[in-house]
Amino acid sequence: MAQEKGSRTAYKVALSIVTLGAKPGMDKILPCGIVSATEHLLLASGVVGSKVLKWSKSRRMVSVYEAFDWMLPGQFEAFAHRKAFCERQVREGIRDGAVQILVLGAGYDTLGWRLSQEFPAVNFFEIDEPPTAALKAKGIKSMGQPGNLFLIPEDLGKTNVEDVLGSQAAWDRNSKTVFLAEGLLMYLHPKSVRELFIRCARVVGKGSRFAFSYIPSGSDGRPDAGPWSGLMLWLQRVIGEPWIWSIQPGDLGLFLEESGWRNSSEQMETTLKQGVEYYAAAFR
Repeated sequence: MAQEKGSRTAYKVALSIVTLGAKPGMDKILPCGIVSATEHLLLASGVVGSKVLKWSKSRRMVSVYEAFDWMLPGQFEAFAHRKAFCERQVREGIRDGAVQILVLGAGYDTLGWRLSQEFPAVNFFEIDEPPTAALKAKGIKSMGQPGNLFLIPEDLGKTNVEDVLGSQAAWDRNSKTVFLAEGLLMYLHPKSVRELFIRCARVVGKGSRFAFSYIPSGSDGRPDAGPWSGLMLWLQRVIGEPWIWSIQPGDLGLFLEESGWRNSSEQMETTLKQGVEYYAAAFR
């Protein structure tokens, strides 16, 4: 996933959030403050210039996104629902006693920066591949980095998350924690996904949760993104960020149980789907 200038997917998602801010009705779905914070971060990090940002905020760009939604039906608006789902999981986790939040593959997401100021007694950690993390760190420094926000540059496809967190003095492996893996797992190899869940379960206390999105598997075992899956998978390979991992929703419960997480029918959201992704939350 590493790119010399940062992840293209992270760039695309961030600009989508900015554009969604110009779409009528999205303010009722998008988390409060996310659009302005994303704009600020993209400019401060040098990822985009003011002209690109202005164009991204236009109603014309909304129309462009909607015109291309045929490839991944519903995915444009799904970015807003995905952000809302993740923030809801974090806020519910904090309400239930979580004192650590870890965003895996954070990209240019602003949840950590926004909520670390709202919840100064909670530590927020982010891990992402070094090129993207470096740009993110530049932006966060300009915006003002809270003392309870920790940015960790590591490639999750190559790194043992258990060792990485073990080197963080502020990390407490006995504390109730919320993990977020938003739009990440499809880029990892199956072995890496399983190891990620297993190792995350080893470094947190009881009552922790792991919220994530995932692409379902089709009958051929490949990620199923709808009628244009073949084209989408090819395009992802071309840009160097291929979709690799997927799972059928009916198989998710067993996968989680084997990886150290509890599959509760009352708490799991395996049937929640927006665009081409499912959302789920597992518990320790």
